[in-house]
Amino acid sequence: MTSHNSAQKSAQKSARNILEVRGITSGYGEKTVVRNMSLSLPAGGSLAILGPNGAGKTTFLKTCSGLLRATSGHVLIDGKDVTRSSTHDRVKAGLCHIPDPRGIFPSLTVKENLILQAPRGKASEAITKAASAFPRLGQRLSQTAGTMSGGEQQMLAVARSYIQSPKVVLLDEVSMGLAPNLVDEIFTFLATLKAEGVALIVVEQFVHRAMALADNVVVVARGTIRLSGRSDEFSEDEIFAAYAGTTATAAAGTSLRGDSAHV
Repeated sequence: MTSHNSAQKSAQKSARNILEVRGITSGYGEKTVVRNMSLSLPAGGSLAILGPNGAGKTTFLKTCSGLLRATSGHVLIDGKDVTRSSTHDRVKAGLCHIPDPRGIFPSLTVKENLILQAPRGKASEAITKAASAFPRLGQRLSQTAGTMSGGEQQMLAVARSYIQSPKVVLLDEVSMGLAPNLVDEIFTFLATLKAEGVALIVVEQFVHRAMALADNVVVVARGTIRLSGRSDEFSEDEIFAAYAGTTATAAAGTSLRGDSAHV
């Protein structure tokens, strides 16, 4: 009986949602950008959010991380309602947001950037972890971050998702403007994070890369979800049809219209 209860509790824990967004609406001033969007992401899950420029992808991520206040709806991290919580409190709850453009302090050294992002009392461990993930950062610890190449700055930004040991990471256009070999290196690192059980939401311009990394995909247009389902259920033609708002043949069990996604 005890063994059965333990197995049941273990299954419930593994199936819990690490991030849940319920009917979020948000924007800038009087301009509404995201309209009644809902989605859920389980612990260790991965989701690609795709869509044209101006669709509301970045606004959605900012609302999840607290950089923007929701005008309605709720955000939960690991079951805790953080809708009215500060960005700092959401970080403490396990959320890490890597924004576009790069979220680094360009006037500080690489080492100083890492120390600022490290948990209290774990600066040395954080530097070691960052250098193991991206060896070139270990070679540039004393270099001013703003003088590094764009790809190296992005590595520094993404390293936060490792040293903070988050439960869920939101990544906004991490490949923007980078050489293909550097994009490969960053996406290899993201795959490692995923394998270690970190949940990922990736907003990405390269559809094929995003769909290769993520288990599930959501296409957003005009602030609403147009398509959602497993990444392997859609062709790129179907994805781009959803971008444009034209009809496409949906894979079984998926939806081409709506404002919610359970992934």
